[in-house]
Amino acid sequence: MDRTLKTRLEARLADRLAGPIRQRHDGTEIRIRPADMVEVMRVLHDDADLDFAILADLCGVDTGETMQVVYHLWSSKTPDWLRIVAEGMPREDPRIATLTGLWPGAEWMEREAYDMFGIIFEGNRDLRRIYMPPDYASFPLRKDFYLADDAARSPGGGVRHMERTSPPVQATPGSVRRTVRP
Repeated sequence: MDRTLKTRLEARLADRLAGPIRQRHDGTEIRIRPADMVEVMRVLHDDADLDFAILADLCGVDTGETMQVVYHLWSSKTPDWLRIVAEGMPREDPRIATLTGLWPGAEWMEREAYDMFGIIFEGNRDLRRIYMPPDYASFPLRKDFYLADDAARSPGGGVRHMERTSPPVQATPGSVRRTVRP
């Protein structure tokens, strides 16, 4: 862990952190509450000693109990990536402020998280579906999303139709590969 980064984060954000600063792989991780996200991100972006100029990625997470948004930031001031986890959004109505005022490129990433997880980014000027049709009523990456054939699946139900192996529909007897047994 970059000790200088940890010291700076503790000095500037101690009262906003929802847990200890951790090392995860090649990055430093902090956890915050969604209500503190804009203020924390503004400090990370604007403070000359931190200077996190690049928002590389943001994604939604459904833990099964709550929703999260995970941000990955880069700065030339540290060798570590910074992962910010905004945690504790209710699954029924997940809302968090947009970051398009700090990083304009966040608009498309927020649209993707909205489309796949249903997370509302308040203040995003163009929050609409990006992959799914506009009238689609569900969010495919949530843990409670089921495919149409999943409803009938039970522990004793065996293999789903889409997982069964069979020869192609238009195959001729000579075109299907057979295993020769000695």
